[in-house]
Amino acid sequence: MRRAERIGIRTRRLIVLLLTLVLVASPASAEELRIMTSYQADVVDPMLDAFWRSHPDIRIRVLNKNTNAAVDEVLAGNDRRFDLFWASAPEAFVVLDSAGRLADLGYGPYTDFALSAVGWAWRVPHDGPVPQEWNDLLDPTFAQGIAMSHPMRSGTMHSLLETILQDRGWQAGWAWILELGGQLNTISARSFGVLEGVESGDFDIGLTIDFLGLTHDGLAFRYGRPVILIPARIAALQGGTEPEAAKAFVDFVLSPEGQRILLRPDIRRIPVDPDIRAELLETLDPAVTAALNFSWSSYDPELAARRYWQVKQLFEAFVARDLILRRDLWRRLRALDDDAPAAERARIRRLLTWMPLTEHQARAAPADRGTLLEWSERSHTILRDAEARIRALEQQ
Repeated sequence: MRRAERIGIRTRRLIVLLLTLVLVASPASAEELRIMTSYQADVVDPMLDAFWRSHPDIRIRVLNKNTNAAVDEVLAGNDRRFDLFWASAPEAFVVLDSAGRLADLGYGPYTDFALSAVGWAWRVPHDGPVPQEWNDLLDPTFAQGIAMSHPMRSGTMHSLLETILQDRGWQAGWAWILELGGQLNTISARSFGVLEGVESGDFDIGLTIDFLGLTHDGLAFRYGRPVILIPARIAALQGGTEPEAAKAFVDFVLSPEGQRILLRPDIRRIPVDPDIRAELLETLDPAVTAALNFSWSSYDPELAARRYWQVKQLFEAFVARDLILRRDLWRRLRALDDDAPAAERARIRRLLTWMPLTEHQARAAPADRGTLLEWSERSHTILRDAEARIRALEQQ
């Protein structure tokens, strides 16, 4: 995609967003369905257009908002009276359900409408190696060439962290995440910023979810193995004013017509309807097909919800706040002369991959700013210890 086209698309999206914000700021009208979603227009609009054709009497207003900010707004009371919440991070719905903020329209407090999985994208053509598995992302070849968005701003990245933690376990999962921190070029505030940076050549690899990576021109996408499928969901909200219209929209999304829209090449979602999904099977990655057939590859949103705040804040404290220092320490460790004692190098590596909190300890801590500051200081203390040990080896 040419730069001028990208600027034009961004400008149109900004105009639509500004108009939506103005409309949403006004009091809810009697026949207006209001949807809050983390999805961009290229995902939302095809579904809305088809729904409008069959329900011309229902007016719809859509607000695009990142998952974490949307959850905060709903937990605070849904003062703007949104009827539906529509997003890819399933644990967000468990959090809202636990707080009594969801309304049952006949499907339970929420319903799955699509499946996704996380991995990474790169620009094509691409000179040089490409990561094949999760552990390949830790290869020094890709040092400072990887970008991701912040899980405090991106439900997709929170799901990516949970994919790693659920597959590997708490300590081994955090060891991988902390080592990944040494590979990062940047932590973006937006999921789309990561892929735009890959498109422009600012980053070599962008961590992302499949439907974003697969629908960007000029990018290739690979699923991390094992593929762990993540359900995308939609739910009605307490405080909404149009429950009948909300149910009509959910019914449509789950209908054969709505599910078939997900197959479009510009959307590339995996439908939950097995009959519709069968139309996609020939083009699915074999690893995804295998994941659909094995229960061990399923994502556990309830587990993710129980540690929702803790995982995001641990990433902030142990990766984001000292990203430059952590990245530099990994570089210096790898640059040490082979004559440096192997035992001391191993000790430093253990420090750089050590999460000093068990899951129980993290979940038992108060969910407040004081805890975040305490965790940040613990991380910085570990990094200072590692730096002192590296400096001693460098001076020998």
